[in-house]
Amino acid sequence: MTAQSIAYEQKLAEITAIPKDTIKTPQMPVDTYIQEAYTGYKWAQKDVDLLKKAGFSMELLEDIPVRCDAASEAQSLWQNVMLGRQEAQAMWQLESPEAYALRDECLHTMRYAFHGNVALLTRVAAIAEGNTDADMIQDLNDISILGKENPELLEQVGFDLNKLELAAQMSKKMHERKAAATSDKYDKDVKRIRDQAYTHLKEAVDALRRCGQFVFWKDEDRRKGYTSQYNRAQAAAAAAKKVAATEQAI
Repeated sequence: MTAQSIAYEQKLAEITAIPKDTIKTPQMPVDTYIQEAYTGYKWAQKDVDLLKKAGFSMELLEDIPVRCDAASEAQSLWQNVMLGRQEAQAMWQLESPEAYALRDECLHTMRYAFHGNVALLTRVAAIAEGNTDADMIQDLNDISILGKENPELLEQVGFDLNKLELAAQMSKKMHERKAAATSDKYDKDVKRIRDQAYTHLKEAVDALRRCGQFVFWKDEDRRKGYTSQYNRAQAAAAAAKKVAATEQAI
């Protein structure tokens, strides 16, 4: 196991115990936040005595790297889920036209092959109702059943009966593809844990930064180490953009 996975298992109970109404949503890329948290921990090593004197818990300080690793693992698990969903969505986009085409071909053939049987045509019309993805998936299975019940009529018009089994298989496969591409129950659980792990880390980082800024309120060089470089860069970019817009308006 990696250090990240060990920390994740070690911290999971504590992380998942964080109340839902206190969970924070990341306001920057999580990877960036984790790196800033670890950098802040290393920065604080030079100031241990002063931080301790100001009442900061050394136990909490030493827990920051563990929280970083746990958050990193939680982020990786969330990214894997997202990549899996994106892959399933790509496969759906690639394969669904073929599934729709098979359904349309089978229905077209059945309308012709069953033209003299009102009962069968009624069943074909019922299958053809609706045009959503879910309809198509169910249609393929219904087509397979109906066709296997009346193979002789389909054979008379030159229909390849192997397509009936293909329709059943395609229905099952596309159902799985659609579920993987759209199901969000597991996704929500993984994302919630990722956010809880981030919240757990943020609790320690906020406390460290708060103490560091208190201790070094007159030492700008040391105080910077207890702020977010990402946020400073974002603020600087926003200020520059505002100045540029003002100058352009003049």
